[in-house]
Amino acid sequence: MLAVLGIELRAHGAAIEPGCLLVANHISWLDIFVINALVPSAFVSKAEVRGWPLFGWLAAKNETVFLRRGSRGHAKIINAEIGALLDAGRNVAIFPEGTTTDGSQVLHFHAALLQPAIACGHAVQPVAISYRRPDGTFSRAPAYDGDVTLGQCLVAMLAEPRIVACTLAAEPLPSGPGSDRRSLAQAARAAVVIGIGREYAPIERPPRVEERSHDRVSGGSPVQP
Repeated sequence: MLAVLGIELRAHGAAIEPGCLLVANHISWLDIFVINALVPSAFVSKAEVRGWPLFGWLAAKNETVFLRRGSRGHAKIINAEIGALLDAGRNVAIFPEGTTTDGSQVLHFHAALLQPAIACGHAVQPVAISYRRPDGTFSRAPAYDGDVTLGQCLVAMLAEPRIVACTLAAEPLPSGPGSDRRSLAQAARAAVVIGIGREYAPIERPPRVEERSHDRVSGGSPVQP
């Protein structure tokens, strides 16, 4: 899908650890294809996605776990399904913001979504996603937020001469039955904020290892492109 749309993937950061819960910021329907190109993963999605034309079918074929919001009983079943996937060495990806943004900020991470990893003692690995032009500036073209329709999103992407999907994976965060999920969610969000705030200009030049030591978290404030 990335090749069809002419999107290049540039992956940076730590190696993805098998059997961990991937937590990423959410910008677009394209995020799923970006993460799957990075590492094959199952996803947790709202139940409504199952009925979407084409994308719902693709999601179901990809071991997507469909969550009915507001049902505690169903949440327990979903947590067990996610735990079984993690125990089997599969990566499961979630978007703990619970909605999409235009990529210029990282919203609050809902800590409850991290519970399956905590319950079965699997690591949580943050992955920052950003879409950029060749000069390193942010591109809003893939953003599927607000009132943007799928058609409008596709038109905007096709109008952009070149889009580079950048991912920065942080080191896995250990978790277990004694972990505080709110603290874990805050740590994961902070890692994603750092990943998005990094400068990859020009995009063709991978960041030097020594540059990473200068990253800072700006008090959890929105990341401005």
